[in-house]
Amino acid sequence: MSSNTAVFSLVLGQWSFFTCHLYEYHFIGENKTWDEAQKYCKQNYTDLATVSNMTDVRRLLNATVQQREAWIGLYNQTNGNKMWHWSLPGVEFNDSETDWGDLPSKQPNDYAGVENCVCIDPQNKWQDVLCTENYKVICYDERNQSNKFKLIDNSMTWPQAQKYCRENHTDLVSGLSQIQDAEYNKNNENKRIWIGLFRDTWRWSDGSSSTFRSSDPDKVILIKENKTWEEALYYCRENYSDLVSITNPHQQRWVQERAKNASTDFVWLGLRYTCTLDFWFWVSNDVVNYTNWAPGEKTDGCGMSGAMDGGGQHQWFKNLDNNKFNFICSKC
Repeated sequence: MSSNTAVFSLVLGQWSFFTCHLYEYHFIGENKTWDEAQKYCKQNYTDLATVSNMTDVRRLLNATVQQREAWIGLYNQTNGNKMWHWSLPGVEFNDSETDWGDLPSKQPNDYAGVENCVCIDPQNKWQDVLCTENYKVICYDERNQSNKFKLIDNSMTWPQAQKYCRENHTDLVSGLSQIQDAEYNKNNENKRIWIGLFRDTWRWSDGSSSTFRSSDPDKVILIKENKTWEEALYYCRENYSDLVSITNPHQQRWVQERAKNASTDFVWLGLRYTCTLDFWFWVSNDVVNYTNWAPGEKTDGCGMSGAMDGGGQHQWFKNLDNNKFNFICSKC
């Protein structure tokens, strides 16, 4: 592996645990560089782990639960050919299902050599452009059956657009069928609009064609110890950063993946009720804007703190502070 090649772990670092793949994930509790981990996995299993979809993500989290970091098989071959990908997991790019424009020249043309993101132009055709340009955005929301597509009037860069859509909806609109269904042209107003198509040089160690990317930095960890809410708070602050806060749907999805592996019915969150001021708050000082309360649970409750249901819909419930549950910490 050349010196200008970047590699990916659940948390980037020079030395890390790693996860091998042989039809199932095997966590290896030895500290190795990415190259050493790749060699070990090829000698003893098949290769470093490949992640193809959200199901694989869940299996990977199960294999690495309560570990700080682990290498997987994703690396950045900076001198390699760039490949197009859709932002939404599970939607793979197909050269035969595109709608590239022809003006001012046939697209994609990589005019400046760095046009790695795609927008819809005023003629409703795709154009490759600089990812740092500022355009409106089309988000896809799989939970809203009556209105799955949302045109965002605020202009932003492509990375900002992806982050916004993932935090507030599901993802950037991805795939030809989604884009056609979105009927964006009714509100286009002769503006350029971001879609979820981008390209990069990342590759999987086993040579697979998976285009899946997950940008979550894996900064939350399930602690399978039964503690009161206050004990859990002190544990997280002494060993990690804090009890976890959830401020958007994207964070909710990742925290609930950890909660599925809990050995108790609920897991403590960093959510607390103050009788003095009469409101719920996050111990991290984040504002409680996004919520996922179960029906009837967001009520006054002196001596109560918030916990997530380990199963079901992973909604939030108030519980007495002296109950003992597993809990989820956030990392620095």
